[in-house]
Amino acid sequence: MLIKFLLVVIFFGIMLAIGLYCRKHSTDVNGFVLGGRSVGPWLTAFAYGTSYFSAVVFVGYAGQFGWRYGIAATWAGLGNAVIGSLMAWAVLGRRTRIMTQYLSSATMPDFFGKRFSSSALKIAASLICFVFLIPYTASLYNGLSRLFGMAFSIDYSVCVIAMAILTGIYVVAGGYMATAINDFIQGIIMLFGISAVVVAVLSSKGGLFEALAGLAEISDAHAATRLAKSPGIFASFFGPDPINLMFVVILTSLGTWGLPQMVQKFYAIKNESDITKGTVISTLFALVVAGGCYFLGGFGRLFTAQLDPTGVGVPVEGYDSVIPVMLSGLPDILLAVVVILVLSASMSTLSSLVLASSSTLTLDLLKDHVVKDMDEKKQLKIMRILIVIFIIISVILALIQYKSNVTFIAQLMGVSWGALAGAFLAPFMYSLYWKGVTTLACWANFIFSSVVMTANIFVRPAMLQSPINAGAFCMLAGFIIVPVVSFVTPKPDEKFLEDAFSCYTKTVTVRQSKALADD
Repeated sequence: MLIKFLLVVIFFGIMLAIGLYCRKHSTDVNGFVLGGRSVGPWLTAFAYGTSYFSAVVFVGYAGQFGWRYGIAATWAGLGNAVIGSLMAWAVLGRRTRIMTQYLSSATMPDFFGKRFSSSALKIAASLICFVFLIPYTASLYNGLSRLFGMAFSIDYSVCVIAMAILTGIYVVAGGYMATAINDFIQGIIMLFGISAVVVAVLSSKGGLFEALAGLAEISDAHAATRLAKSPGIFASFFGPDPINLMFVVILTSLGTWGLPQMVQKFYAIKNESDITKGTVISTLFALVVAGGCYFLGGFGRLFTAQLDPTGVGVPVEGYDSVIPVMLSGLPDILLAVVVILVLSASMSTLSSLVLASSSTLTLDLLKDHVVKDMDEKKQLKIMRILIVIFIIISVILALIQYKSNVTFIAQLMGVSWGALAGAFLAPFMYSLYWKGVTTLACWANFIFSSVVMTANIFVRPAMLQSPINAGAFCMLAGFIIVPVVSFVTPKPDEKFLEDAFSCYTKTVTVRQSKALADD
């Protein structure tokens, strides 16, 4: 217990020290929100990865999808690495960095406002961020209760409040740079922690091949399909439900392309060569962390005796209990590492979300619309106040859900990712590459995804019965909605577009060494 307590204290101490050290980088809006657009590839790649993978992935998604799909859940981790990291950096990284600097935009809503010369579009995007980022922020605390109860016998409320306070201090003090440096440290912990946990859990079951052999003997007698009832299906390549698994891969991988807190990482990277390096680093990070999480969760059914003693086909205490039960037999020192791992994953994502929320609300909604003549000093003050407010709201939501099991909050958390990515992904990507995107096309996609994902809470058609399927549907639909609406609506100003897209090409003058041509 002493070792576990000391590790947690040291971890929190380092986080706070970095936050206070980085105060010098947060004296203006550009420094506080984007680190002065001078963040290197390692910090940016780790900030991207740690914002991507939180306790929701490690405890929630890995346990849930590992139980449902078996070892095939690893496809989600591979998708996160290839689509969510490698392709996201390759497709969005350079163009996002160049155009956002050229347009002087610090947030995604601000980008939409300046790219389409529409203040109303910027306000709409900022409202979508505000409505759907806050519930997503609250969900980060999920999974901590079981792990802390198992490791420390500490009440969940104490854990949540302590984590929120410490995160708030270093984000308020150091802004984006403090978040990026802490993310780097937290990312290293996640890399080593995941690797150690996978090895330890598989070793407890006789090693990889013994674990796979044990998994191959398991079937689900309560499954709705004959495929899922087949022996060995949970050790198979595509698992018992490849169609729904595909939707999981799409939502958790392609979704990052439209999440404000993820895309904003590209705003801050230093130069183009750093984007290339960051692509490689980010992909390898996702391969280890996401691949390791889902691979580990795939062996959850080996612990059926503890998770489903009554044989009902699902964990008696819910999917969030799968990973904690798998880890319960680990040595104390490794369990302490796991606790630090989950804290790292949650705090890094929390800091990224509250910084994105506060900057969006301040710069895109309050500035010039609610508060006139807002100078940089006032902007920084308001952003810091909003960070505190957002963290308090997320804590209240998390505690309400934990104490009273309010299902509405949990459902709203589930649709947050799909609503944000569905609304922003297609308009953002198209507008980086294609001059023909119109303002009305953005409006159509914003409204479509927001309505579909909100309606999914109350009405769930057969094909879109889960927020995951609905979110994946909205993202894919956006790739059709945006070009179709753009073709039938008034075209944007051609002169403005030529100027905006000129940032991708630069005319240079070179000295000519020969005065006469060879011919």
